[in-house]
Amino acid sequence: MICVTGLRGFPHVMGGIESHCEELLPRIKALWPDHRSVVLGRAPYLPAAHNEHRGVEIIGIPCPRSQHLEAIVSTFLAVLSARKRGADLVHIHAIGPGLLAPFAKLLGLKVIVTHHGTDYHRAKWGKVARTALRAGEWLALNFADRVIAVSPSLATQLKRRFPARAQRISYIPNGTSDLPGDADPDLVLERIGVERGGYLLAVARLVPEKGLHDLIDALHASRSTTRLVIAGAADHESDYARELMARAGDRVIFAGVQSRATLKCLYENCALFVMPSHHEGLPIAALEAASCGAPMLLSDIPANLDIGLEPRNYFPVGDVAALTELLDTDRAAFRIDSDTVRARFSWDRAAEDTLAVYRSALAPGRAKSRASGLPGTVEG
Repeated sequence: MICVTGLRGFPHVMGGIESHCEELLPRIKALWPDHRSVVLGRAPYLPAAHNEHRGVEIIGIPCPRSQHLEAIVSTFLAVLSARKRGADLVHIHAIGPGLLAPFAKLLGLKVIVTHHGTDYHRAKWGKVARTALRAGEWLALNFADRVIAVSPSLATQLKRRFPARAQRISYIPNGTSDLPGDADPDLVLERIGVERGGYLLAVARLVPEKGLHDLIDALHASRSTTRLVIAGAADHESDYARELMARAGDRVIFAGVQSRATLKCLYENCALFVMPSHHEGLPIAALEAASCGAPMLLSDIPANLDIGLEPRNYFPVGDVAALTELLDTDRAAFRIDSDTVRARFSWDRAAEDTLAVYRSALAPGRAKSRASGLPGTVEG
């Protein structure tokens, strides 16, 4: 049994890690059908205490719905639950939950941690939280059996900072998605209040590191009359989200959390997808936009550059004047080669590579692994 924690759950739960697991885990289940895959998510975000999605069990772990407590409390309880359920391995997502890697090891579990980005650089966290996140990163890198980094720049950084653990760090990127297409584009756009090719699109949580304030300021300063649709919401009540809505004006539509079918319609029909983020892992929203062929304009942070678009598709992070000028440019200049992006970022390949990491971590206990049906277990 593989237990997965550090995420809220899926489907229909907002978040990059949630989208990552929703794409990845069913593919691993398909490659290894004999194993039991269990997501130990956060009960306040899930419609039922026990559910299943494409062969993956999803169990809600009770926890407070709190920005500062929910991740650590739910992960602690999830690790205990994994041990009680007889899991062979626990896969922890993100460095905050990574604080529990030594605890999982103490309980005799094999541990994989996926590092989705340096969360201690996020503007929403104070000094204590940033210290805890740095500690989580250090503990994950030093106690996990294997660490997965979702971007090449992050993998390089980690290997440089933790040279003794470099051989245990793997780069496995997020993939582009074939989003479901069962929503009627005309009805979707009418409901949101825009027309085909007549709006800018941002898909992000309403938190400072996503840079939406830069985009709104640039929109107001530009000569463009195009409306901006922001799909996403705040994880928790925040002054930033309230201030963002107050400064937006009537040209900005806050569409809230949308289904993936609706997002596909929005990506495919926007004039321009804009990601002004100050911090990302490897942004799934940008990969989804690319897979749908949207013209794209991204901030030049390392995670966005890792997608490998042309220089014209990037602007200096935080530079509102530069972004304003680009919003006044012909949107055709920001078209991309979606086939190239799709070829580089594949969820099928990510599933194969992640299963290889599981196999590597479980190899020393090969007798137990064989009993559980792990394919291709390495002799060791």
